[in-house]
Amino acid sequence: MPKLEESKYYYPKQPKTVSRIVFPLFLLLTFSYSCVQKGKTNEKEPQKPNIIYILADDLGYGELGVYGQEKIETPHIDALAKEGMRFTQHYTSAPVCAPARYMLLTGTHAGHAYIRGNDEWAERGDVWNYKAAILDSTLEGQRPIPANTILLPKKLKAKGYNTGMVGKWGLGAPHTDAIPTKMGFDFFYGYNCQRQAHTYYPVHLYHNENRVYLGNDTIPPSKKLVADADPGNPESYQEYRLKSYTPDLMFDQMMNFISAQKASPFFFYWATPIPHNPIQAPQRWVDYYKKKFGNEAPYLGGQGYYPHQNPRAGYAAMISYLDENVGKLVDYLKKEGLYDNTLIIFSSDNGVTYTGGTDGSFFNSSGPFGESYGKAKGFVYEGGIRVPMIASWPGHIKAGSESDLISSQYDVMATLAELVGFDSPDNGDGISFLPTLLGEDQQKEHEFLFWEYPEYGGQVAIRMGDWKLVRQHLKDKEEPTLELYNLATDPSESTNVADKHPEIIEKAASIFKKEHRDAQTERFRIPSIETGLLSDRP
Repeated sequence: MPKLEESKYYYPKQPKTVSRIVFPLFLLLTFSYSCVQKGKTNEKEPQKPNIIYILADDLGYGELGVYGQEKIETPHIDALAKEGMRFTQHYTSAPVCAPARYMLLTGTHAGHAYIRGNDEWAERGDVWNYKAAILDSTLEGQRPIPANTILLPKKLKAKGYNTGMVGKWGLGAPHTDAIPTKMGFDFFYGYNCQRQAHTYYPVHLYHNENRVYLGNDTIPPSKKLVADADPGNPESYQEYRLKSYTPDLMFDQMMNFISAQKASPFFFYWATPIPHNPIQAPQRWVDYYKKKFGNEAPYLGGQGYYPHQNPRAGYAAMISYLDENVGKLVDYLKKEGLYDNTLIIFSSDNGVTYTGGTDGSFFNSSGPFGESYGKAKGFVYEGGIRVPMIASWPGHIKAGSESDLISSQYDVMATLAELVGFDSPDNGDGISFLPTLLGEDQQKEHEFLFWEYPEYGGQVAIRMGDWKLVRQHLKDKEEPTLELYNLATDPSESTNVADKHPEIIEKAASIFKKEHRDAQTERFRIPSIETGLLSDRP
């Protein structure tokens, strides 16, 4: 394994400011006052835990060692699982980026969500033109969420948390009210726009509301190798490795934020873009996996992503680099005495992709669920929506524990509401899994989990215990599929038993009728299910 490289902000020191000088006196006065107020009692208000939520991007269910991965090395994330709890039946709320993030942060499922798919807000102009968006920031970002949307950081701020985020936003656009610092985050550093995140060497990122220029050249993500370039020569790929690598920058900014949080509890949302394409990773990690995997065919570019001479090595390198930084974060928390009072949750926004040189079948990226087009990212089969989740909180979550609780990322809002003591939004659909984390018996369970996804032909899925109903092609074909699987005996969803269990189909139809509300945005509507087609049987 490559030698650990320390970030220049690793174990950072707080700047010497006036507020830091006067803080000890303020703390002394506050402590004295609280002692007087408490009088003869020794009661202390319980210390709120710090909360770090790490969301990987397109990381498959089977791409961590603790979930069975045999080729990619993830010792630090595996160690987090050994010190905490591993969930085996946890789900994203949607099979692609933007809706998954919206539902995570709002606690709503896809039948109630405002954002139900990726929407690049194309009526503004040439939004997919990378260079045009650099020149005109009004072309960046996705369709904005409503200004009155209640996100998780707003709830935590109201309970005294300082809130920060690095990574990929994808829920609004510059110059709108739907940016992180207007949606509850005190601090943001990263990509406002998902499309700009199609390079790890962009011209700029955002620091709060403002662009930060990085000194990188303007290389559009769709740029392939030049016609006469030698695919076997490393020099042919040099222009895709530029000056400032954004995962480095975002990790440094995260560590700066966390290092300053000594007086108040904090919530940090690390929405890393890794391992979403393009394949771009630190060369030391690429070289490590080149030696491990040997020769391989280069990826020559296309599908909107850069070429790479060693795509398997590069992809594994990205995940091991992320794992390395998780290790740095945990080491820092332990060194500073913060680890024991920090709840860390690690998950992924959806299943593995199949584009840009990614080779999910080589890595068995989805475990038993499938990695090919139609089964992975973008689809409501298990390979697209079942994701890893690891939770660690020393002294509260039993080390080395495992849970088969059927849960979803739209449960996170309810879970943290119970933990911290705020009221979940009235429109929330989640159930707290805090009792499971704490090893308690009174865990409530979902009657069903619900997915509705308008892209890739229009899809619906409902999980009811071991049963899962799937409907495909609700928008692009006259006769949509009607599929039913028993996940206990058929986790790969290969044997459709819909014709044998009409009672389960009827149950799913009644759930859908109750849970579905027409999308507010026309792009997210599926006309056929709004006319009752879900209940039709062959």
